[in-house]
Amino acid sequence: MLLQIEQECLDVYKRKVEQAAKSRAQLLQALSDAKLELSTLLSALGDKSFISIPETTLGTINEQLAAIAPALEQLLKQKEERVKEFSDIQSQIQKICGEIAGNASEQTGAPAVDESDLSLKKLNEYQVKLQELQKEKSDRLHKVLEFVSTVHDLCAVLGMDFFSTVTEVHPSLDDTIGVQSKSISNDTLLRLAETVSALNEDKKQRLHKLQELATQLIDLWNLMDTPEEERILFDHVTCHTSASVDGVTVPGALALDLIEQAEVEVERLDQLKASRMKEIAFKKQVELEEIFARAHIEIDPEAAREKIMALIDSGNVEPTELLADMDNQIAKAKEEVLSRKEILDRVEKWMSACEEESWLEDYNRDENRYNSSRGAHLNLKRAEKARILVNKIPGMVDTLVAKTRAWEEDRGISFSYDGVPLLAMLDEYAMLRQEREEEKRRLRV
Repeated sequence: MLLQIEQECLDVYKRKVEQAAKSRAQLLQALSDAKLELSTLLSALGDKSFISIPETTLGTINEQLAAIAPALEQLLKQKEERVKEFSDIQSQIQKICGEIAGNASEQTGAPAVDESDLSLKKLNEYQVKLQELQKEKSDRLHKVLEFVSTVHDLCAVLGMDFFSTVTEVHPSLDDTIGVQSKSISNDTLLRLAETVSALNEDKKQRLHKLQELATQLIDLWNLMDTPEEERILFDHVTCHTSASVDGVTVPGALALDLIEQAEVEVERLDQLKASRMKEIAFKKQVELEEIFARAHIEIDPEAAREKIMALIDSGNVEPTELLADMDNQIAKAKEEVLSRKEILDRVEKWMSACEEESWLEDYNRDENRYNSSRGAHLNLKRAEKARILVNKIPGMVDTLVAKTRAWEEDRGISFSYDGVPLLAMLDEYAMLRQEREEEKRRLRV
């Protein structure tokens, strides 16, 4: 019994020793794990100054564990807060990157946080990156809003539906959607730039077309003496005749229906012009005859009118071609007038001097010219001026002859004045003047 009791006591003792050893080993493992976790947390958080680390080599195992526990708890709490900060920043970065890439809707769940490095330095790097992305997002959003505003203005001028145009680029560009929700992706910016470019090109082409129509309208109005009240109806077309592309900003100024109205009016006036062709052609012929008359160029107006009638009645010439030909004749006639202007001015002065010379001869033959009759002093003054002018005639004639010969050599044709060669007129005058001078000399003898 005693041996049995002793054995049982020994077994109980052994179990107690084994249990104590096992507990000690578990405590040592817990202490080791706590030290390792403490070291890992300190390494991950990267800042040892914010918490006091106890000396873990003194006291019993339980005392050492008790000394580590508060610091470990504080570090775990700090880690949890730091992980949340990292998660928030990385989520924002992920969201903005997704918005820039254009796949924000495809991203699900929070980004994974690397818990091996939760230092303030790493957190600051993420914050700097987030600030850069926020600035890029702001810049992109500003560009998007500028593009949308430009599209709105262009659509207004072109008379197009802004809503359908802009939402075709991206649904988020609708005015009813908040600014922060608008797409800022590369694809959206590219498509907006392409849309603006296409609208600008469309605006340029429409303006060119409208200016062509406006020019045609003005030419047709002038051709047919269209009254002002009819012209006013198309002021919205003709007001852009010399406008630049950027200068056209009035809503609906380049709408398709406005251009179609102008096209219809040009077509109507063209048809009206065809029906009034003879009247218009004769009007231009009159203008041509007046130009030639002012230039003292002799033409056969009856033959010209008969030719116009024959061309129109034959139907072998297009009305526009006939009018273009007459416009060309008018332009050439104006050039001819310009080339003759200097000589014609001198001819007028010469003829005026000749008139004074003739008057002076009559005055000199008047035996009562010195009588104190009414107006005699005025005639005397005129005679004095006439003598001065008459003395200049030989020089005027010589200059006129030189100018006329130079003109004829340059063009290879004779300079005619009302159908008479000017040089022949000058030669005849010179001969007559010489005869008069000889006659005067004989009379004096």
